[in-house]
Amino acid sequence: MCGILALFGVQDAGPLRKQVVEAAKLLRHRGPDWSGVYCEGSAIIAHERLAIVDPDSGDQPLYNEARDIVLGVNGEIYNYEDLQKNLEARAPGKHRFLTKSDCEVLLHLYAEDGLDFMSKSEVCGMYAFAIWDKKNHSYVVARDPVGIIPLYIGWGADGSVQVASELKALHKALPLIPLCCCCTMD
Repeated sequence: MCGILALFGVQDAGPLRKQVVEAAKLLRHRGPDWSGVYCEGSAIIAHERLAIVDPDSGDQPLYNEARDIVLGVNGEIYNYEDLQKNLEARAPGKHRFLTKSDCEVLLHLYAEDGLDFMSKSEVCGMYAFAIWDKKNHSYVVARDPVGIIPLYIGWGADGSVQVASELKALHKALPLIPLCCCCTMD
């Protein structure tokens, strides 16, 4: 179990970093092994990690080699080794995995297939994740089809989108951004 808190479409992420890091601390019981944060432009992804798969190099947020795609995940990808092999067969030598994390494959599937990456690959597991694509200034938020892993979403009056593993982290992160609505993602 890990915890994620992500904000997308904020005016300037820099001034919100401290507030988001404080809010992410409310998720620390979900992942006491590592705390990481990406904060740049209009996006922030904070992650609290419970190190199970690849405890040595799987700290999150994860990045692709060019560091222009950022990923925060709560959960586990069961068939990540098969997904990596299939990706290598489709695009030989194109993707370099930087960790042995089961979740890193999501970055490379997104880089290869764009928004269709989940429908083109049979990702098996229990997961909730947020991907930030710096080049396209776009994000992807998803969770496993059964809904095993919780993911809450809120929208700010400024048009921003916030997601978190637990509602209490959203409430703590949101005072600087007026909340219009909050619900679970199904």
